[in-house]
Amino acid sequence: MGTSVEDVVIVGGGIAGLATAVALKRAGIEALVLERSEGLRATGAALGLFPNAWCALDALGVSHKLASYTPSLKNYVTDLDTGEVQEVSFTEANGDAVGPRTVHRKALLEALADELSVHSIRFSSKISAIETQQHEGSSIAILHMENGTVIKAKVLIGCDGVHSVVSRWLGLREPVFSGRSAVRGLAIYPQGHGLKQNVRQYVGSGRRAGFVPLTDKEIYWFFSSISPAKGTSLAEDPEDIQKEVLENYAKDLPPIYLDVVQHTDLSTLTWAPLMFRYPWNLVFGNLSKQNITVAGDAMHPMTPDLAQGGCSALEDAVILGRHIGTSFVQNGQVLVPKKMSEVLGKYVEERRWRVALLITGSYISGWVQQGGSGWGMKFLRDSIFYKFLFLKMVKYVNYDCGKLDF
Repeated sequence: MGTSVEDVVIVGGGIAGLATAVALKRAGIEALVLERSEGLRATGAALGLFPNAWCALDALGVSHKLASYTPSLKNYVTDLDTGEVQEVSFTEANGDAVGPRTVHRKALLEALADELSVHSIRFSSKISAIETQQHEGSSIAILHMENGTVIKAKVLIGCDGVHSVVSRWLGLREPVFSGRSAVRGLAIYPQGHGLKQNVRQYVGSGRRAGFVPLTDKEIYWFFSSISPAKGTSLAEDPEDIQKEVLENYAKDLPPIYLDVVQHTDLSTLTWAPLMFRYPWNLVFGNLSKQNITVAGDAMHPMTPDLAQGGCSALEDAVILGRHIGTSFVQNGQVLVPKKMSEVLGKYVEERRWRVALLITGSYISGWVQQGGSGWGMKFLRDSIFYKFLFLKMVKYVNYDCGKLDF
């Protein structure tokens, strides 16, 4: 079927993959993105982008395309047992006037994809095997595709999600199940919902729910809970998922939340287990080997409790793009295979501890907010977590990944 040779091959056309391709293009490198799906994947409907993500989007030159999404300034957290409502200010936590913006996942993917040439994303591309070959003292990655073609790459970047083929090749331990699962969806109000741009959350024993307006007619909502007992599978049919939430898991939640769930566009509904990689696997594991590395969920799958999955993937892209791009520019617009092991090693060392701590913070955040109903857990959540710990975590989340000045 033929063999082609590429400077950089990126496996996966999600947020990390497309953003990395955009970062490399800023340096003059045309990467090839291989995506399994037939088109852009928008599973998850929407995502929260904190200021650290906007720094990355600025560096990538695409933030202006998403400027119509307005920041959330406040987070109202309702204790389902007592009815007590806590107000958490995002601006106080951030130390500035910018709260997180919740954006359509598809809008973010399209903003990134539009920066790339039409030939740089190859859809319906499935890998059957990865191997490496020594060539003139340096390593070349060889991808065998299911359709029989072979692609050789001077650099291979795995951005292929939680169940990454590339991270498995690197020898990284598989992600583990957090014991929780989450439903996500978009509610549509054709006449407008009339709600302010604030996050509303509901926390109780073993479950957490919430919603936030995306536009004046759309609301993103989620529901996470301790997963059903072993042997019980999660509903897959959208109507079944909606019914399960309304009649079982969330039946005692406030009417405003149930109304949002009832307005769901069923095509956006998903219910999936929440996975994460043990942070020590990142601290001590092989995140790169010769000319191969990983980014995004392929490197650091985490629970969504600090809304940092997509944000940290954008950081990865800018930092990885800067390391590879700088080497490319310094070597006369040539990617030198012999230098790639050292270049990727520097990227890994810059990212390793930050993402390990984000995984830890996300897990703790989920555990505290969705923990048991005893007075000790409630005290920890209501008196310590939201008043002190959450503010510290949001400050750690704030991070400037720098520019792409080539």
